Amino acid sequence: MSRGRILIVDDDPLIIRSLSELLRLESYEVRSASSGLEALQTLKEHTVDLILSDINMPEIDGFKLLQEVKSRYPEVLMILVTGFGTIENAVEAMKQGAFDYVTKPLVDDEIKVILRRAMEQKRLRQENEDLKDRLDMKFKFSNIIGHDHQMQKIFETIKTIADTKATVLVTGESGTGKTMIARAIHHNSGRSSEKFIEVNCGALPETLLESELFGHTRGSFTGAFKDKTGKFQMADQGTIFLDEISTASKALQVKMLRVLQDKQFEKVGAHDTIKVDVRIILATNVDLMDAFRQGDFREDLYYRINVVSIHLPPLRERLVDVRFLSNHFMEHYAKENGKDFEGIDDEAMSMLQNYPWPGNVRELENVIERAVVLSSNDAGKITVGDLPPNLHSDDVKIPTDDRIRPLKEALKDPEKRIIERALRANKWNRQKTAQMLQVNRTTLFNKMKKYGLLAD
Repeated sequence: MSRGRILIVDDDPLIIRSLSELLRLESYEVRSASSGLEALQTLKEHTVDLILSDINMPEIDGFKLLQEVKSRYPEVLMILVTGFGTIENAVEAMKQGAFDYVTKPLVDDEIKVILRRAMEQKRLRQENEDLKDRLDMKFKFSNIIGHDHQMQKIFETIKTIADTKATVLVTGESGTGKTMIARAIHHNSGRSSEKFIEVNCGALPETLLESELFGHTRGSFTGAFKDKTGKFQMADQGTIFLDEISTASKALQVKMLRVLQDKQFEKVGAHDTIKVDVRIILATNVDLMDAFRQGDFREDLYYRINVVSIHLPPLRERLVDVRFLSNHFMEHYAKENGKDFEGIDDEAMSMLQNYPWPGNVRELENVIERAVVLSSNDAGKITVGDLPPNLHSDDVKIPTDDRIRPLKEALKDPEKRIIERALRANKWNRQKTAQMLQVNRTTLFNKMKKYGLLAD
């Protein structure tokens, strides 16, 4: 198996021959060129991973070749070789983008080490690019399931604010997909090539959370045996996502307020100020307005983080998406487990759509994964028997929202559920549904449009 494709460029045939023999013994694919012009022609016809080139050559020397390669083939690494090594040449080579710089006479072991290091860097770079491509694909809007009108409005908001510096607060019950929305914002922004750092504020005690976010110096507290870089510093130029922000202590909220306002902070136990350029996205499953009214959350921090607010509706308020999400999860887990399913039968789908999903999208995903794994149905469809017992029970508690809302707003959810259940009972026949609900077809159509029920 080849360890990589290398092009040797040198006007000395003895050097080409000796290097070629050495590298072939190390399992590299080797090509050679006796000039810079010949090297450029070779690159047009063949793919290489790395160029090992002499500097002193006629017509196109090593430095000019390096410039051409970086311009035309930026993915190709290059190592420059010279018989007249100087510090100035070495500095210039690295400044222009060479991977390394070596002097003659070449030492076999040194060349082997440098090449192994270069190929490892190229491999890691390629893995990072592949991962980025997969993440970009995963967090494209087209891959986030949301046919409900509420989700469509959220997608439009994300498109508008993704490439800004605005702080974003994502609210919604547990399991509604707040992390996925935060990642979608990052991966559709100009910071997508930088880090996305996620911190679950509710998973750490106060002392550890402060250290996790801002870092600490050695000896700043018991157990601080060495310096630690905080997540804010790690996310510099990128995005930091702070989940369950409501759990942060009052003292920590003060420090967070400063980071949000000035983008600067000090490590625990340090006096030097660290400045960062970081996009901040926060999430919570509680009402922060109520939290600060009760004295649990700072009012000034609330208004500072509530620049752009995105509220994710619970799944029971967008039941139109249950069908699409269920099929998506079924296809994903069937492929993952080497199974083949034609779909979900009507009775099972009806049960899925009538269940209130207190655990939201996360619960639905778990239910479908379980069904795929445990199903032994030869018919190739997920059936009612593949669904867990709790979905069969009529005694299911629906999470309640204790906030007092305007009556018109509060009545939307039950009205939508009634219309949707009537539509399913009549197999989405609008005439029969309108008669059942004792409204005219125009009224029914307008309400279906309002609640995003036309997709079915």
